[in-house]
Amino acid sequence: MSLDEIAAGLEVTTAQRDRGVAVADDTDVPLAERLRDFAGDLPCTPEAAATLVGSYAGGASVGDAARDASVASVTAAKALHRLGEDVSPLAPRGREVVRDWLDARLSRADAKELTRLDDDAFALAVYVETHGTIPGAEEALAGALAVEPSDPLADARSGLGDLL
Repeated sequence: MSLDEIAAGLEVTTAQRDRGVAVADDTDVPLAERLRDFAGDLPCTPEAAATLVGSYAGGASVGDAARDASVASVTAAKALHRLGEDVSPLAPRGREVVRDWLDARLSRADAKELTRLDDDAFALAVYVETHGTIPGAEEALAGALAVEPSDPLADARSGLGDLL
């Protein structure tokens, strides 16, 4: 087969056809509406959760975001956890201690002593270990919590290209 035979039937055009986007995008729906399907699993209203997510994604602390949403800080932490954000007050080893307490291998006093948490933080750690993220909630957020952390030293570091 020659190139002439391969190219037969091809034509050159000056404009492309716009075929649109091939995905379903519902991010123009307000976040509170998207969270309404998960209202039964959230520790606060979908409206409060939407305000909370917006503030938290904007850089507010959990406490400040909770104030913006008019909910308690622990409720805010629980909601963020259920929506897929890591808010556990413990490192992996501390989480193992809480799991040991939940499995009755440790007393509560021993678990609290080993984790060095106060009552409120310990209760949050237990909630995190006993409640998973809500299936489908992360997709409903459509990247609302996906915030790239800023690196204050980025301009002071050399890149890989600088080494070559």
